Amino acid sequence: MIDMSHLLAIDLTWESSLDWLLGAPVKVLLTVVLAVVARWLAHRAITKAVETSIARSEASRAKRDHKGGGRALTSVAGERYRQRTLTMGSLLRSIATIVIATVAALTVLALLGIPLAPLLASAGVGGVALGFGAQALVRDYLSGIFMILEDQYGVGDFIDTGEAIGTVEEVTLRVTRLRDLDGVVWYVRNGEIIRIGNRSQGWSTVMVDLPFSYTEDVDRVIGIITDAISRMKDDEHWSEVLRETPSVLGVETITAGTVTVRVFATCTPNQNWGIQREIRRRVKEAFDREGIAGPPLPLGGTGQHQI
Repeated sequence: MIDMSHLLAIDLTWESSLDWLLGAPVKVLLTVVLAVVARWLAHRAITKAVETSIARSEASRAKRDHKGGGRALTSVAGERYRQRTLTMGSLLRSIATIVIATVAALTVLALLGIPLAPLLASAGVGGVALGFGAQALVRDYLSGIFMILEDQYGVGDFIDTGEAIGTVEEVTLRVTRLRDLDGVVWYVRNGEIIRIGNRSQGWSTVMVDLPFSYTEDVDRVIGIITDAISRMKDDEHWSEVLRETPSVLGVETITAGTVTVRVFATCTPNQNWGIQREIRRRVKEAFDREGIAGPPLPLGGTGQHQI
Protein backbone atom coordinates (compact mmCIF):
# COMPACT_ATOMS: atom_id res chain seq x y z
CA MET A 1 0.00 0.00 0.00
CA ILE A 2 1.36 3.42 -1.08
CA ASP A 3 1.85 6.01 1.62
CA MET A 4 0.09 9.15 0.24
CA SER A 5 1.77 11.33 2.85
CA HIS A 6 5.03 11.01 0.92
CA LEU A 7 3.38 11.99 -2.40
CA LEU A 8 1.48 14.98 -1.03
CA ALA A 9 4.16 16.79 0.83
CA ILE A 10 2.10 19.85 1.61
CA ASP A 11 3.38 22.01 4.40
CA LEU A 12 0.43 24.20 5.40
CA THR A 13 1.46 26.18 8.41
CA TRP A 14 0.31 29.52 9.82
CA GLU A 15 3.58 31.09 8.75
CA SER A 16 3.28 30.01 5.10
CA SER A 17 -0.37 31.05 4.93
CA LEU A 18 0.44 34.46 6.40
CA ASP A 19 3.31 34.93 3.97
CA TRP A 20 0.99 34.15 1.06
CA LEU A 21 -1.73 36.50 2.30
CA LEU A 22 0.78 39.28 2.80
CA GLY A 23 2.17 38.65 -0.67
CA ALA A 24 0.17 38.75 -3.88
CA PRO A 25 -3.37 39.45 -2.50
CA VAL A 26 -2.26 42.47 -0.47
CA LYS A 27 -0.18 43.79 -3.37
CA VAL A 28 -3.09 43.38 -5.79
CA LEU A 29 -5.42 45.16 -3.39
CA LEU A 30 -2.89 47.94 -2.87
CA THR A 31 -2.47 48.31 -6.64
CA VAL A 32 -6.23 48.64 -7.17
CA VAL A 33 -6.53 51.20 -4.36
CA LEU A 34 -3.62 53.23 -5.73
CA ALA A 35 -5.19 53.13 -9.21
CA VAL A 36 -8.51 54.42 -7.87
CA VAL A 37 -6.77 57.20 -5.92
CA ALA A 38 -4.62 58.13 -8.94
CA ARG A 39 -7.69 58.31 -11.17
CA TRP A 40 -9.52 60.50 -8.64
CA LEU A 41 -6.55 62.85 -8.32
CA ALA A 42 -6.12 63.08 -12.10
CA HIS A 43 -9.82 63.82 -12.67
CA ARG A 44 -9.80 66.38 -9.88
CA ALA A 45 -6.74 68.14 -11.30
CA ILE A 46 -8.22 68.21 -14.83
CA THR A 47 -11.59 69.49 -13.58
CA LYS A 48 -9.88 72.18 -11.50
CA ALA A 49 -7.79 73.28 -14.49
CA VAL A 50 -10.89 73.46 -16.70
CA GLU A 51 -12.84 75.49 -14.13
CA THR A 52 -9.91 77.87 -13.63
CA SER A 53 -9.51 78.38 -17.37
CA ILE A 54 -13.24 79.10 -17.83
CA ALA A 55 -13.27 81.48 -14.84
CA ARG A 56 -10.33 83.44 -16.23
CA SER A 57 -11.98 83.65 -19.64
CA GLU A 58 -15.25 84.91 -18.13
CA ALA A 59 -13.40 87.47 -15.99
CA SER A 60 -11.54 88.74 -19.04
CA ARG A 61 -14.77 88.93 -21.03
CA ALA A 62 -16.53 90.79 -18.21
CA LYS A 63 -13.68 93.32 -18.14
CA ARG A 64 -14.00 93.89 -21.89
CA ASP A 65 -17.79 94.26 -21.60
CA HIS A 66 -17.33 96.79 -18.81
CA LYS A 67 -15.17 98.94 -21.07
CA GLY A 68 -18.02 98.91 -23.58
CA GLY A 69 -18.64 97.73 -27.10
CA GLY A 70 -18.84 94.31 -28.66
CA ARG A 71 -20.79 92.66 -25.85
CA ALA A 72 -22.59 90.25 -28.16
CA LEU A 73 -19.38 89.31 -29.92
CA THR A 74 -17.44 88.68 -26.72
CA SER A 75 -20.37 86.67 -25.34
CA VAL A 76 -20.31 84.36 -28.37
CA ALA A 77 -16.53 84.00 -28.16
CA GLY A 78 -16.77 83.23 -24.43
CA GLU A 79 -19.37 80.52 -24.96
CA ARG A 80 -17.27 78.96 -27.74
CA TYR A 81 -14.24 78.91 -25.43
CA ARG A 82 -16.30 77.37 -22.62
CA GLN A 83 -17.65 74.58 -24.85
CA ARG A 84 -14.21 73.82 -26.25
CA THR A 85 -12.62 73.74 -22.80
CA LEU A 86 -15.30 71.43 -21.37
CA THR A 87 -14.92 69.06 -24.33
CA MET A 88 -11.15 68.91 -23.92
CA GLY A 89 -11.56 68.33 -20.20
CA SER A 90 -13.84 65.36 -20.88
CA LEU A 91 -11.35 63.98 -23.39
CA LEU A 92 -8.42 64.31 -20.96
CA ARG A 93 -10.38 62.58 -18.19
CA SER A 94 -11.15 59.66 -20.51
CA ILE A 95 -7.48 59.37 -21.52
CA ALA A 96 -6.38 59.46 -17.87
CA THR A 97 -8.84 56.71 -16.97
CA ILE A 98 -7.69 54.46 -19.83
CA VAL A 99 -3.98 54.92 -19.06
CA ILE A 100 -4.35 54.33 -15.32
CA ALA A 101 -6.61 51.30 -15.80
CA THR A 102 -4.19 49.75 -18.32
CA VAL A 103 -1.17 50.20 -16.07
CA ALA A 104 -3.08 48.81 -13.07
CA ALA A 105 -4.29 45.77 -15.02
CA LEU A 106 -0.79 44.93 -16.25
CA THR A 107 0.61 45.34 -12.73
CA VAL A 108 -2.00 42.99 -11.27
CA LEU A 109 -1.28 40.36 -13.92
CA ALA A 110 2.43 40.57 -13.16
CA LEU A 111 1.78 40.17 -9.42
CA LEU A 112 -0.33 37.06 -10.08
CA GLY A 113 2.56 35.52 -11.97
CA ILE A 114 0.94 35.62 -15.38
CA PRO A 115 3.58 36.10 -18.14
CA LEU A 116 3.01 39.43 -19.87
CA ALA A 117 5.21 38.91 -22.93
CA PRO A 118 2.80 36.60 -24.83
CA LEU A 119 -0.14 38.75 -23.75
CA LEU A 120 1.46 41.98 -24.96
CA ALA A 121 2.50 40.33 -28.23
CA SER A 122 -1.07 39.14 -28.83
CA ALA A 123 -2.42 42.56 -27.94
CA GLY A 124 0.02 44.15 -30.40
CA VAL A 125 -1.08 41.90 -33.22
CA GLY A 126 -4.72 42.48 -32.34
CA GLY A 127 -4.15 46.22 -32.22
CA VAL A 128 -2.60 46.22 -35.68
CA ALA A 129 -5.51 44.18 -37.07
CA LEU A 130 -8.02 46.48 -35.37
CA GLY A 131 -6.20 49.51 -36.69
CA PHE A 132 -6.46 48.26 -40.27
CA GLY A 133 -10.11 47.34 -39.84
CA ALA A 134 -11.13 50.57 -38.10
CA GLN A 135 -9.13 53.13 -40.06
CA ALA A 136 -12.24 55.22 -40.75
CA LEU A 137 -13.17 55.26 -37.07
CA VAL A 138 -9.66 56.27 -36.02
CA ARG A 139 -9.62 59.00 -38.67
CA ASP A 140 -12.97 60.32 -37.43
CA TYR A 141 -11.75 60.57 -33.84
CA LEU A 142 -8.43 62.17 -34.75
CA SER A 143 -10.18 64.71 -36.98
CA GLY A 144 -12.64 65.48 -34.18
CA ILE A 145 -9.83 66.09 -31.70
CA PHE A 146 -8.03 68.51 -34.02
CA MET A 147 -11.28 70.29 -34.92
CA ILE A 148 -11.92 70.96 -31.24
CA LEU A 149 -8.32 71.94 -30.49
CA GLU A 150 -8.17 74.35 -33.43
CA ASP A 151 -11.68 75.71 -32.78
CA GLN A 152 -12.69 75.26 -36.42
CA TYR A 153 -16.38 75.49 -35.50
CA GLY A 154 -18.71 75.10 -32.54
CA VAL A 155 -22.37 74.71 -31.60
CA GLY A 156 -24.43 77.49 -33.17
CA ASP A 157 -22.05 78.16 -36.06
CA PHE A 158 -23.37 78.26 -39.62
CA ILE A 159 -20.93 76.13 -41.62
CA ASP A 160 -20.44 74.67 -45.09
CA THR A 161 -18.99 71.15 -45.02
CA GLY A 162 -19.26 70.60 -48.76
CA GLU A 163 -21.94 67.92 -48.46
CA ALA A 164 -24.24 69.91 -46.19
CA ILE A 165 -24.73 73.54 -45.16
CA GLY A 166 -26.43 74.46 -41.92
CA THR A 167 -26.25 75.37 -38.24
CA VAL A 168 -24.19 73.12 -35.97
CA GLU A 169 -26.29 71.52 -33.24
CA GLU A 170 -23.78 69.08 -31.74
CA VAL A 171 -20.07 68.34 -32.06
CA THR A 172 -18.61 65.03 -30.86
CA LEU A 173 -15.27 63.41 -31.49
CA ARG A 174 -16.76 61.17 -34.21
CA VAL A 175 -19.61 63.07 -35.91
CA THR A 176 -20.95 66.59 -36.35
CA ARG A 177 -24.71 67.17 -36.36
CA LEU A 178 -26.07 70.17 -38.23
CA ARG A 179 -29.48 71.38 -39.45
CA ASP A 180 -29.88 73.04 -42.85
CA LEU A 181 -32.27 75.85 -43.82
CA ASP A 182 -34.97 73.31 -44.77
CA GLY A 183 -34.88 71.78 -41.29
CA VAL A 184 -33.11 68.60 -42.38
CA VAL A 185 -30.67 67.20 -39.80
CA TRP A 186 -27.33 66.03 -41.23
CA TYR A 187 -24.84 63.74 -39.47
CA VAL A 188 -21.40 64.27 -40.97
CA ARG A 189 -18.44 62.09 -39.97
CA ASN A 190 -15.50 64.25 -38.93
CA GLY A 191 -13.06 62.17 -40.96
CA GLU A 192 -15.08 62.83 -44.15
CA ILE A 193 -14.91 66.63 -43.80
CA ILE A 194 -12.15 67.81 -46.15
CA ARG A 195 -12.76 71.54 -45.86
CA ILE A 196 -14.90 73.77 -43.65
CA GLY A 197 -16.45 77.14 -44.47
CA ASN A 198 -17.43 78.83 -41.20
CA ARG A 199 -19.77 81.77 -41.73
CA SER A 200 -20.13 82.53 -38.02
CA GLN A 201 -16.61 82.73 -36.65
CA GLY A 202 -15.41 86.15 -35.49
CA TRP A 203 -17.76 88.42 -37.42
CA SER A 204 -19.99 88.54 -40.50
CA THR A 205 -20.09 90.93 -43.44
CA VAL A 206 -23.15 92.92 -44.49
CA MET A 207 -23.32 93.94 -48.15
CA VAL A 208 -26.47 95.47 -49.65
CA ASP A 209 -26.96 96.78 -53.20
CA LEU A 210 -29.57 99.55 -53.49
CA PRO A 211 -30.83 100.38 -57.02
CA PHE A 212 -32.54 103.62 -58.10
CA SER A 213 -33.35 105.46 -61.29
CA TYR A 214 -30.56 106.74 -63.54
CA THR A 215 -32.28 110.15 -63.65
CA GLU A 216 -31.77 110.83 -59.93
CA ASP A 217 -28.88 112.89 -58.59
CA VAL A 218 -26.32 110.42 -57.25
CA ASP A 219 -24.88 112.68 -54.54
CA ARG A 220 -28.37 113.45 -53.20
CA VAL A 221 -29.33 109.76 -53.14
CA ILE A 222 -26.09 108.79 -51.38
CA GLY A 223 -26.79 111.48 -48.77
CA ILE A 224 -30.29 110.10 -48.17
CA ILE A 225 -28.97 106.52 -47.85
CA THR A 226 -26.19 107.60 -45.48
CA ASP A 227 -28.64 109.48 -43.26
CA ALA A 228 -31.05 106.51 -43.19
CA ILE A 229 -28.49 103.85 -42.28
CA SER A 230 -26.46 105.98 -39.85
CA ARG A 231 -29.42 106.03 -37.45
CA MET A 232 -29.16 102.26 -37.00
CA LYS A 233 -26.22 102.76 -34.65
CA ASP A 234 -28.48 104.77 -32.35
CA ASP A 235 -31.01 101.93 -32.18
CA GLU A 236 -30.45 99.88 -29.03
CA HIS A 237 -31.17 96.56 -30.77
CA TRP A 238 -28.94 97.09 -33.81
CA SER A 239 -26.11 98.75 -31.87
CA GLU A 240 -25.63 95.45 -30.02
CA VAL A 241 -24.91 93.51 -33.19
CA LEU A 242 -23.25 96.13 -35.40
CA ARG A 243 -19.48 96.38 -35.04
CA GLU A 244 -19.46 99.70 -36.92
CA THR A 245 -21.84 102.16 -38.50
CA PRO A 246 -22.86 101.00 -42.01
CA SER A 247 -21.08 102.97 -44.71
CA VAL A 248 -21.85 103.74 -48.34
CA LEU A 249 -19.07 102.47 -50.59
CA GLY A 250 -20.36 104.36 -53.64
CA VAL A 251 -21.79 103.50 -57.02
CA GLU A 252 -21.37 99.79 -57.79
CA THR A 253 -23.00 99.42 -61.22
CA ILE A 254 -24.83 101.45 -63.89
CA THR A 255 -26.99 99.31 -66.19
CA ALA A 256 -30.19 99.75 -68.21
CA GLY A 257 -31.26 103.01 -66.65
CA THR A 258 -30.44 101.82 -63.12
CA VAL A 259 -27.76 103.03 -60.73
CA THR A 260 -26.81 100.70 -57.88
CA VAL A 261 -25.16 101.93 -54.68
CA ARG A 262 -23.47 99.45 -52.34
CA VAL A 263 -23.66 99.61 -48.52
CA PHE A 264 -21.15 97.75 -46.35
CA ALA A 265 -20.88 96.93 -42.64
CA THR A 266 -19.59 94.26 -40.26
CA CYS A 267 -21.59 92.66 -37.47
CA THR A 268 -21.63 89.83 -34.97
CA PRO A 269 -21.90 86.29 -36.40
CA ASN A 270 -25.18 85.21 -38.06
CA GLN A 271 -26.74 88.69 -37.81
CA ASN A 272 -26.01 89.83 -41.37
CA TRP A 273 -29.33 88.72 -42.88
CA GLY A 274 -31.40 90.66 -40.36
CA ILE A 275 -29.28 93.78 -40.84
CA GLN A 276 -29.60 93.52 -44.64
CA ARG A 277 -33.39 93.44 -44.36
CA GLU A 278 -33.40 96.38 -41.94
CA ILE A 279 -31.17 98.48 -44.24
CA ARG A 280 -33.48 97.82 -47.18
CA ARG A 281 -36.54 98.74 -45.11
CA ARG A 282 -35.04 102.02 -43.87
CA VAL A 283 -33.79 103.04 -47.31
CA LYS A 284 -37.14 102.19 -48.90
CA GLU A 285 -38.94 104.47 -46.41
CA ALA A 286 -36.37 107.24 -46.96
CA PHE A 287 -36.76 106.99 -50.76
CA ASP A 288 -40.55 107.26 -50.40
CA ARG A 289 -40.25 110.36 -48.19
CA GLU A 290 -37.80 112.07 -50.52
CA GLY A 291 -39.54 111.02 -53.75
CA ILE A 292 -36.60 109.04 -55.13
CA ALA A 293 -37.62 107.04 -58.20
CA GLY A 294 -36.88 103.36 -58.30
CA PRO A 295 -35.29 101.51 -61.23
CA PRO A 296 -37.40 101.27 -64.41
CA LEU A 297 -39.60 98.28 -65.03
CA PRO A 298 -38.50 95.75 -67.67
CA LEU A 299 -41.07 97.15 -70.17
CA GLY A 300 -39.72 100.68 -69.81
CA GLY A 301 -42.20 102.37 -67.47
CA THR A 302 -41.00 103.91 -64.20
CA GLY A 303 -42.51 101.75 -61.51
CA GLN A 304 -42.21 100.92 -57.85
CA HIS A 305 -38.95 100.74 -55.97
CA GLN A 306 -37.14 97.43 -56.47
CA ILE A 307 -34.74 97.51 -53.55
